[in-house]
Amino acid sequence: MDRALIEEKIESLRRCIQRVEQKLPASLTELLSDVDAQDIVALNLTRAVQLCVDMSAHWLAEHSDAPAPKTMGQGFDALAKVGVIELALAERMKKAVGFRNVMVHSYDEIDWAIVYAIGSRHLDDFKLFARALLAAQ
Repeated sequence: MDRALIEEKIESLRRCIQRVEQKLPASLTELLSDVDAQDIVALNLTRAVQLCVDMSAHWLAEHSDAPAPKTMGQGFDALAKVGVIELALAERMKKAVGFRNVMVHSYDEIDWAIVYAIGSRHLDDFKLFARALLAAQ
């Protein structure tokens, strides 16, 4: 994967994380009552997951002879298998894909407690992923 392309995607990821950090209210209760914050946080978390999925697919296409993953989550498993990311991070990123799928396909079923948990406790997963992929270049 062209280093400039990965750096561009990582910069986009950084901006998504920053928006979540800036706009996530101090509590779940506040998030539940602030539809603007819900939109900003949900969109940027969804974009962050998609950027990681895209980067994993590009990295695997360039650096692996294995067949392309059939699902978004399998891309993270493949990265763990070749030692680019740790298995525990791959598992968390696969859960993030599940979150992304709910956000994209089932908007009226959003569990805002999960959104709040990701935004308040799991942003480092995206940062760890980006650092690992950049180091693997």
